[in-house]
Amino acid sequence: MEPGEGPGPLGLHGDEEIIEVVELGPPGPDDLAEEMEDVDFEDEGAEEPDADAWDSEDDEGLEDGMEAQDDSEVTFSLHSASVFCVSLDPKTNTLAVTGGEDDKAFVWRVSDGELLFECSGHKDSVTCAGFSHDSVFVATGDMSGLIKVWRVDAKEEVWSFEVGDLEWMEWHPQAHVLLAGTADGNTWMWKIPSGDCKTFQGPACPATCGRILPDGKRAVVGYEDGTMRIWDLKQGTSLHVLKGQDGHQDPLTCVASNQDGSLIMTGSVDCHAKLVNSATGKVVCVFKMESMAPKAPISEGEEAESNSVESLGFCNVMPLAAVGYLDGTLAIYDLSTQSLRHKCQHESGIVQLLWEESSAVVYTCSLDGAVRLWDARSGKMISEYRGHSAEILDFAVNKDASIVVTTSGDHQAKVFCVQRPDR
Repeated sequence: MEPGEGPGPLGLHGDEEIIEVVELGPPGPDDLAEEMEDVDFEDEGAEEPDADAWDSEDDEGLEDGMEAQDDSEVTFSLHSASVFCVSLDPKTNTLAVTGGEDDKAFVWRVSDGELLFECSGHKDSVTCAGFSHDSVFVATGDMSGLIKVWRVDAKEEVWSFEVGDLEWMEWHPQAHVLLAGTADGNTWMWKIPSGDCKTFQGPACPATCGRILPDGKRAVVGYEDGTMRIWDLKQGTSLHVLKGQDGHQDPLTCVASNQDGSLIMTGSVDCHAKLVNSATGKVVCVFKMESMAPKAPISEGEEAESNSVESLGFCNVMPLAAVGYLDGTLAIYDLSTQSLRHKCQHESGIVQLLWEESSAVVYTCSLDGAVRLWDARSGKMISEYRGHSAEILDFAVNKDASIVVTTSGDHQAKVFCVQRPDR
């Protein structure tokens, strides 16, 4: 309607539509707001744009826009609540496993979204799921600590075990060995399917994140008290402990290692990312958020509290590392000079980042529901993919970087084709 046409019955009808949207809309924004807690929204909304941000008309437009722009090839929609995690089978990259808030996990075909089988029997949100290195087994773990392993070809459960509240879970890169960290501070290791078990006792606080190093002999585990330990998996002993000044001041959120395992990076709620020599256990350098151009203090001192390192990783082909922050900053660091190379800003918090295996391209997924590809050499965005109507909670990239599989608070998983003509 042109402004000159004036009000009249049409205008009234528009109002009615808006009222409808207001009634239907809140679950989306409210859920999002709950997920985000202190994220950017408060900052952006501290001034008058707040009304705009949650205006029902805008919501309607955003919802419609998001749904209208669906760049995905396949949508998997058997989950009935938020989908928390996804992994691709490493051997063929043809299967995905997803786990969700509906206490369910599914193994399905990436090509057409066809269900292969359900990993049934969980009684809490499935927050961890992954395939063994050879795609023979798939493991699913729920928040309460029930872990189940299934043989993929037979579609049958071969092992299960119950631990304390589950924080993270990872398969060994070369063996049928599963590692998991729990809220009581323990890290568990099992041989599958025999179930032979070993535990690594951390401090009396949650083991918040962990990663098996590429040599398969050591694992790095981060804890809620800011400490980090490198464990010898065979001996069950702690090789190095970083605590106090060497450790973080707040809980660790993520850990990563470079391709040969010589360097480890840890990220924390304290907004620092630390680069550690895995052989000596010494901190090589600290990447601090404060060293970047500060944002205008919009929220009266709350800025620091509402930010944290959410994800990080190393580039395989150049001496670069990427750090993703809850305030939406993607920082690309040059490891040779230990300096900030690029700062790529997102509109909302970064949930996770992943590097392509054989190029300097880094992928991010964020709370605004988009996947973005960035050229780490230039700091420029290559492309953006949308299709979800809520925040993306996890994603996976296949080996040849041709597809991305995402999971979201909109109860769906989606497959995006991201092949670029310049490959």
